[in-house]
Amino acid sequence: MEYGIQLPVQSQSTIYAEPWEAGAGPEDLAEVAGAADRAGFAYIAACDHVAVPRRLAPAMSTVWYDPVATLAFLAGVTERARLLSHVAVVGLRHPLLTAKQYATLDHLSGGRLILGVGAGHVQEEFEALGVDFAGRGAVLDESIDALRKTLGPEEFPEHHGKLYDFEGLGQRPRPVQSRVPVWVGGSSPAAVRRAALKGDGWLPQGDPRDRLPAQIERIRRLRAEAGIEGPFSVGAIAEPLYVGTPTWDVGSRTLSGAPDALAASLRAYRAMGVDQIQVRFRSRGRTELIDQISAFGADIGPHL
Repeated sequence: MEYGIQLPVQSQSTIYAEPWEAGAGPEDLAEVAGAADRAGFAYIAACDHVAVPRRLAPAMSTVWYDPVATLAFLAGVTERARLLSHVAVVGLRHPLLTAKQYATLDHLSGGRLILGVGAGHVQEEFEALGVDFAGRGAVLDESIDALRKTLGPEEFPEHHGKLYDFEGLGQRPRPVQSRVPVWVGGSSPAAVRRAALKGDGWLPQGDPRDRLPAQIERIRRLRAEAGIEGPFSVGAIAEPLYVGTPTWDVGSRTLSGAPDALAASLRAYRAMGVDQIQVRFRSRGRTELIDQISAFGADIGPHL
């Protein structure tokens, strides 16, 4: 079972951001990404929001780094970790534009892109960009189909759909990967079905442990019924973690303690059929976070 991390600083929702992140910047982001890379994390991830309406800003904040720019910056300070958009709201942009950005990212990083996609949830964001919010599920469905073509090996991709229609338009550089993995985010019935039928992986939206087995079984059933074969990565977002015994209040939901106990708890995800877990650590600053990442990689990761 692999493990990855959605990076701090680049998105600062009050649901998960630590107080120290408000004063952090690119140097902190690069140091944390480098630590995750050295500690054996399978991927580092960045989120996507174009603009946050005032009504949601107190909870979401307006700090949302652009994922393509952020991951391209971090590609230069990492060597091995994959670069995941978790998740890109690809329906906000034309597939040719999305493909140009992410194909370039894959090219520059030596083939490390994982394209995580989601339908989005902020209505004002869609309206400001002239995209149908009510029909965002259908927009995402066709966007995935179009991106399969535009991120494929062909220099002149062709797609003819209800929303997008193009051919004879060349784009280079092409991605290094012959097939860029597309992981679909979300836990609604529609999102789970989309992941099963259109994706190479599933990124649940914070499903608790007791909900995961039924979701995973549904994905397997849908793929079997559709005759879809090939690799598929099932993800999960683990509870907040603190390696060791904390000397401060890390919250009641946080799993803490000795590495072997934490590893045993996290292995329960593998028993459900999970292939990769996304972890987040409680911390009071960059140094403590890097120490947590390093301890996880050294003492817990090998036992997963």
